[in-house]
Amino acid sequence: MSMAEQEESARHRHVDERANAYAAGRRRRALVVVLGALAVTATAVALVVVVVARDDAGGRVGEYNGALAPAVRQPDGSIAMARPGVTGPVLELYEDFQCPACLALEERQGGTLKELAAQGRAKVVYRPFQLFQQDPLMSNSRRAANAALCAPADRWVRFHDALYANQPAEGEIGFTNPELIKLGAQVGVTGPEFADCVTGQRMMEAVDRSSAQAGRAGVNSTPYLALDGRKAGDDLLGSPDALREAVAAARPDAPAPHGGNAPGNAATR
Repeated sequence: MSMAEQEESARHRHVDERANAYAAGRRRRALVVVLGALAVTATAVALVVVVVARDDAGGRVGEYNGALAPAVRQPDGSIAMARPGVTGPVLELYEDFQCPACLALEERQGGTLKELAAQGRAKVVYRPFQLFQQDPLMSNSRRAANAALCAPADRWVRFHDALYANQPAEGEIGFTNPELIKLGAQVGVTGPEFADCVTGQRMMEAVDRSSAQAGRAGVNSTPYLALDGRKAGDDLLGSPDALREAVAAARPDAPAPHGGNAPGNAATR
């Protein structure tokens, strides 16, 4: 065997070893959805794997450079992003900032969701909740969800993006309160009110309510995106064009999608 063939064989063995190790790690991790009214009840959750290539150079999560539609916090703590007067179709995203599958969906469709809201084609509702029940994933998830509920609506989407861009590696302690406060400052969420809310974990009861609501809504896997109350299939999770077409079909009076770019907006990934 030539030197080049030996190097190629070694490289393939290395790739296979990494793939096997990753698969074994995935099998060991158990995900749960928090259910119940205010109590926490676990149920098994299956991960839907979306094939998304992460930028090895550190590309931005869900890249989108256009203007954002206004965002408001709803009475249940969720964030609704829509142009004035737009009430539907409604895209609801149930997410956990510690969840790798949620990050993968954000990388693929985060920009598309922002674009659809900015164009007035849909109302996008973000519903963070606690997915995990084993530490350190559970504590990371809860701290991030608490901080998201502490963030003001006018800066919330940027804070949401910063959380995903800084998602801790699985199995590592992350999203500490000082880190969350620092991330907030990077996107303009400053002041003692936010810091006190984060460090005092003042929104944890609301986190539990959000998690219970996810269970009542039938959230049984992540990532979970619903269009007008119906869970989106893998085709919509994986394809920006398919998602645009589904939204257009849900609102037949709206203009057909035109490749994804509103005038003056940058293309999504």
